[in-house]
Amino acid sequence: MSIDIRQFTPADTEAIVSLWQTAGLTRPWNDPYADIRRKLTVQPELFLVAEDDSVIVGSVMAGYDGHRGWLYYLASTPERRGEGIARSLVTEAEERLLAMGCPKVQLMVRPDNGVTREFYAALEYEPFDVWATGKRLIVD
Repeated sequence: MSIDIRQFTPADTEAIVSLWQTAGLTRPWNDPYADIRRKLTVQPELFLVAEDDSVIVGSVMAGYDGHRGWLYYLASTPERRGEGIARSLVTEAEERLLAMGCPKVQLMVRPDNGVTREFYAALEYEPFDVWATGKRLIVD
């Protein structure tokens, strides 16, 4: 596998949004363009893309709040799944978080997404019970 992982650039926007749509990550209540704009203002070095011969084949957004790290928008091109692209992106994000002093990393997976749950379990992510709640401050 000759995948290169690098920091996102604004020129990647359309390819990334297309990837997220194809991978089923977008939701009507989340504007992916707004998510990208916001991420570019906070730790843009933790927004990573994987590319193969200049074609984007994966992405991950990471963040660190001083207490824990988070992973979002992990995706790989569906026809390329199983090649280690997502695993490489997670590893790179974890390394960058660790370099910032991040002691642990978490993520959220929708309950009906069994394949993703299995993927993270294979990477030694442990499930735990928590009541996830949220409040929208800006309506997109």
